[in-house]
Amino acid sequence: MSSHPLDRAVWHALTSRQAHLAEGNDRALRIGADYGLFAASRDLAPETLAGLTALIPHGGVIGIVETSAIAPPPGTTEVMCGDVRQMIADRIEPKEPAFDIVTLNDGDAEEMLALATLTEPGPFFRRTHQLGGFIGVRQQGKLVAMAGERLKLPGFTEVSAVCTHPDWRGKGYAGGLMRIAATRILERGETPFLHVYAANSGAIALYETLGFRFRGAMTFTVLRLQNP
Repeated sequence: MSSHPLDRAVWHALTSRQAHLAEGNDRALRIGADYGLFAASRDLAPETLAGLTALIPHGGVIGIVETSAIAPPPGTTEVMCGDVRQMIADRIEPKEPAFDIVTLNDGDAEEMLALATLTEPGPFFRRTHQLGGFIGVRQQGKLVAMAGERLKLPGFTEVSAVCTHPDWRGKGYAGGLMRIAATRILERGETPFLHVYAANSGAIALYETLGFRFRGAMTFTVLRLQNP
């Protein structure tokens, strides 16, 4: 098994900086359902992976990010399995944004969830915004773009939920917000990382222009309970 913590970012996050958000036991953990769907087992042995089954709510799912596909544990069904690229940045190319940035908090939660539901940047739930670091762009009084932080483990913080309303794309909002979010992580002495679907070549190209580079290939697997 690889020793690099980012190969098992979910497990390392839920057993360290985000342990207060974890549900489960020493064999399998998931982040609280109001925050996300990510789960991980202590290792990838079949008997350990079986512990994930108890973490799946009826009618819900969990998501697993590993360096390879996993066999669905007994009692579960694979909803999807996709190739993901993990990227990190040792430095970010500096550039002042050409638009105003606002800090987002609980008062913006409803708009943030609506924007994420519309644009589908990745799993986003009722309290995902509380994972921290969320910033955005408002136009005509409406939230039209945002970015924030998600998984946090020693030395690393994930940039996530980067999205722009379809009516406001092409103005550099996503790149500008990502640049600020990643720079703030670097300024804390941490390394920013992210996950992107391998087929999303446009997003990958944008992230590379900011200073992100490919670190490793990952697999994102979503599981649900089998029908009784």
